[in-house]
Amino acid sequence: MSNHDFSELEKQVFGHKPGLFLLFFTEMWERFSYYGMRALLVLFLVSEMAAGGWGWSREEALKLYATYTSLVYLTPIFGGIIADKLLGYRNAVLVGALLMTLGHAALALETTPSFYAGLGLLILGNGFFKPNISSIVGQLYEGDEEKKDGAYTIFYMGINAGAFLGILLCGYIGEKVGWSMGFGLAGVFMFLGMIMFLFGQSIFGELGKRAKAKSVEAANQLREDNQSTPENSKVVTDRLIVIGILSFFTIFFWWAFEQAGGSMTIFAKDYTGRVLSGGSASIFFWVNTALTIVPLAVVTYVLLRLIGSTFSRIPLSNLSIGLSFLIVWAIAIWMLQKEYNMKAYEVSFANPAKMVEGEDPDPVEMTRVIRSDANFADGQKIFLVDLESKGGSGKLKHLSVEQAAEFETEFQATVVFEKQNETEIPASWFGILNSFFIIALAPLFSKLWGGSFNPSAPVKFGLGLVLLGAGFGVLALGSMGIKEGAATASVSFWWLVLAYLFHTMGELCVSPVGLSYVSKLAPVKLVGLMFGIWFGASAVANYLAGWTGSYIDTISESYGLAVFFLIFTLVPAIAGLVMLGLSGMIKRKMHGIH
Repeated sequence: MSNHDFSELEKQVFGHKPGLFLLFFTEMWERFSYYGMRALLVLFLVSEMAAGGWGWSREEALKLYATYTSLVYLTPIFGGIIADKLLGYRNAVLVGALLMTLGHAALALETTPSFYAGLGLLILGNGFFKPNISSIVGQLYEGDEEKKDGAYTIFYMGINAGAFLGILLCGYIGEKVGWSMGFGLAGVFMFLGMIMFLFGQSIFGELGKRAKAKSVEAANQLREDNQSTPENSKVVTDRLIVIGILSFFTIFFWWAFEQAGGSMTIFAKDYTGRVLSGGSASIFFWVNTALTIVPLAVVTYVLLRLIGSTFSRIPLSNLSIGLSFLIVWAIAIWMLQKEYNMKAYEVSFANPAKMVEGEDPDPVEMTRVIRSDANFADGQKIFLVDLESKGGSGKLKHLSVEQAAEFETEFQATVVFEKQNETEIPASWFGILNSFFIIALAPLFSKLWGGSFNPSAPVKFGLGLVLLGAGFGVLALGSMGIKEGAATASVSFWWLVLAYLFHTMGELCVSPVGLSYVSKLAPVKLVGLMFGIWFGASAVANYLAGWTGSYIDTISESYGLAVFFLIFTLVPAIAGLVMLGLSGMIKRKMHGIH
């Protein structure tokens, strides 16, 4: 049976081929694992050893983050070449998924050798996976250009759904239960995504196999033959210059944007007031519940439509993805129930630092507030540990009698009374805002670009850079009250919410420019090289993001945290204004490409 006959028999899902949604969920779980792990990486490295972390300095953690994220953007260049020449797209996706599953498993062991081996496996696995699953989407709609844009939009929603759920659940479990559990959870869903793709790939027929390369070459040749502009050297040169300009300016965008996993995570952890009480705590609980349940319910509905369309054809694949959703629903409900049962208690204790040193405790006892889902009575004796080793002034955790025996610095405290409703927002939670705002605002921007106001690519890019700078301006403004060199503070969490809102609007302005314009502007024989330059620019940007972020302490000690964020305000904003100034020249050099 030919591919055409095969596709005629397909029962469509939301007007699209079911194969698109198999790719949607495969990509969703891969992004779940990537962003879930990324949300934990810096937090794990900088957390005190008593809290299960490695106790690294912020500078060390962010430099490792720089190396990791930059290499993640370099390996897809080679993964795409290997898939084209040797493996084929589908095999490359499976190899990448396997390597990433092993990588997450290695991270969960939390030993030094396994940790670095895990990062290496994730870098290699991403190189095989990332470029090739997108290529299968393109092949799926070869010859059906009218539906291709819609297909990539759906695929893009899968990316954001995975990032949203990964940060939310892996972040919560890593911070609240244990780092190993958070890293391990990311690996579980990567494994289930791999199994789903392995047993469901028959739905693609011959698509994505190595033999398809010849037809791709033929299609490219046809495109080259049918290009509307007579291709002369000046036109080609001008368009390549445009790609170079866009690639250069994208460094400024992602350099600042990727602070989300680095310095902005540190800002959320150490400088943001994340403890809410009373009505604010209740509002946050119900907002977080809605943010968890509604997107998960929507994606589950999509899953049920896919299963209804394909169960008889790929039953094992559907069983795998069905199991993954049962697990994610169970974790989400457990998380919400645990937070619902959380209570706040005021406790008193003698200065534990004095007790450890063998000195007499201070006559005046210290009082602190702890959070636990256990039920304590007034006057009850409980064991606590200071996770930050600050003599009782750091983050306190309740220990069972059995757990207390494992710590050398535990101390006994007395429950004074149960306080009013109180909750603590996990530092990793703020990372979900980008995905949430994308899903919420994408239809608005799509309608905006589809109307009378649809500026050229360089204008959109310039606006995106200015909006990104504005987001960091918000953080700079919120940091003005923090003293130079302060290790902690408690500014309003709304500063972070507003910053992520501006950053997401900037991303939605830049995203139409990206890869689509590279593919349109480059001559066919240079498309691969131009994509390599584009990914290379992103790799440079990610390295610079982590490297610059590593100076957060040095800059804040000398000039204040507001000045640190002001750097990320001015550089993208100036770059954006320059891009707006160059927009006319750039548009002319595009020679009719819009």
